[in-house]
Amino acid sequence: MEATAPSPRRLLGHDIQLIGSMLILAGCGLIYEYLLAHYAGRILGAVESTIYAMIGIMIVAMGIGAFLARWVKCPFTGFAWLEVSIGLLGGCSILIMAGMLALTYTLPVWLQQIYGLHPSITTDGGVIAALQNIAFYTPFVAGFILGAMIGMEIPLIARIREHIHGKHLAHNTGTIYGADYIGAGIGAAIWVTICLNIPIMTAAIGTAAVNLVVGLIFLWRYQSEIIRPIRLWIAHTGLAVVLVVLALNGTGWVLQMNYTLFKDTPIYSKVTPYQHLTVTRRHVGQGLPSLLSLYINGRLQFSSSDENIYHSYLTYPALLLSARHDKVLVIGGGDGMAVRDILRWNPKHVTLIDLDEDMVSLFKGEDPDAPDEVEQALLNLNQDAFNDPKVSIIIGDAFIEVEKLVSEGRHFDTIIVDLPDPSHPDLNKLYSDFFYARLKELLSGDGALVVQSTSPYHAKKAFVSIGKTMQAAGYLTEQYHTNVPTFGEWGWTIGTVRGLTPSQRMAQISELPVANHWLSKAALEAAFVFAPSYFDDTENIEINRLGSHQVYQYHHEAWAKQNGVFFATMQN
Repeated sequence: MEATAPSPRRLLGHDIQLIGSMLILAGCGLIYEYLLAHYAGRILGAVESTIYAMIGIMIVAMGIGAFLARWVKCPFTGFAWLEVSIGLLGGCSILIMAGMLALTYTLPVWLQQIYGLHPSITTDGGVIAALQNIAFYTPFVAGFILGAMIGMEIPLIARIREHIHGKHLAHNTGTIYGADYIGAGIGAAIWVTICLNIPIMTAAIGTAAVNLVVGLIFLWRYQSEIIRPIRLWIAHTGLAVVLVVLALNGTGWVLQMNYTLFKDTPIYSKVTPYQHLTVTRRHVGQGLPSLLSLYINGRLQFSSSDENIYHSYLTYPALLLSARHDKVLVIGGGDGMAVRDILRWNPKHVTLIDLDEDMVSLFKGEDPDAPDEVEQALLNLNQDAFNDPKVSIIIGDAFIEVEKLVSEGRHFDTIIVDLPDPSHPDLNKLYSDFFYARLKELLSGDGALVVQSTSPYHAKKAFVSIGKTMQAAGYLTEQYHTNVPTFGEWGWTIGTVRGLTPSQRMAQISELPVANHWLSKAALEAAFVFAPSYFDDTENIEINRLGSHQVYQYHHEAWAKQNGVFFATMQN
């Protein structure tokens, strides 16, 4: 007696489930890809190269997984085990990466304490060095394994469809890949609109939960085709328990592991759509005030011990060399420190453009999640600058918002650009000749513009390139530097549009009109002095044209490849 072929209606039901599952799983796969790349970039640094490497590794692994799928004898059993495995690794991947990184930071300190070693004696060789290498490669290994498993889904779904239909399906591959591409697009939309706005651990658990649900539905529908289904029911139940535990504790665990990266005590942390903000505090003792520091994606942005040095050198020279400072434009500076110093010059109006609304809210005292103690401490630092009636804040991409200001015919007496270092290609455009030329349209003819320009010694090529780029955009440009103890030697680039150069204007000024404990006319003039040979070998340093990524490449080369090492070579 021959088996009865499934009716067209039943076949349609199977197809809807299988193709729908493929569409959903494709979205999950893309979210995993972005998730691992995003977090790996955050913890390993060199964000862009890490993200591209992770995505590339996962794509290659998917191709390998597609080849490996042919060795799975029973596609039903293989697919069911695949979903529970993807859910487990995907849900735990962030925790695994954070745990490995935390171990490499805490173990050397623990060994120093156990053996009573002096802090100058480091325990970073042998096993510790091996662990550090393992921690570095852990994200990529996890990405490869997860990518290989995701790559096995399409071939197995295709085999399952043909098994159910009992024949070769002419358009099977096209149908499955069509669902895969559409699902990936939906996954990308979910990543941008939802996942970037929630804790990364929550995004991982939620995606793993989708794998669990798809796996459970598949297991329920096709358990007659699956070898030893009871084991899979147990495995799926175990995964459900793991995800519940992670949902209750995972975000806190990852946060505590991330806190091990900081020498001081973290008192507040927030993941915004654009960056990870962490505020730390150190009790100095002996009646001295506590030190507050802000980290963005694990990189120090300021310390309350010396931020006034940085912000004084950022703001005072440009304000001093501008004929007026009634209208001031600030690009970046979402912590309010630059605005605080500008307000001391009694401007009529200050306009600030910053991309991250959450960061501005934190330093404005309007973050609903920040403890009152943290908010008050930050407001004390910036002296509540953002709530001054003279200050208006524009939330948006400076590249776009500056164009709007130009089209409105706005002009400013002084422009201060206080952006993060060009450590990401997205920032590179804000260090380009095009952007500086657009700022020139906004700057009064007798005004001055200053740009935070990274370290002149640890990232010399990037520093010089910024100066040459401003000069190419039509500014009379000079560069200056000083020592900020937290950062080391730091530099800025200042430009005027016409008339006298910055140093010529400074020569006509007898004293600072606004007193500053860290600045004097003599100190400012000294800041413009570099070593005699500093600019001797800079003729081959390129201008940062829009789209060239030149400054980003110089900065990446200095920190990722040379570890910020400066070579003071002997000259004959």
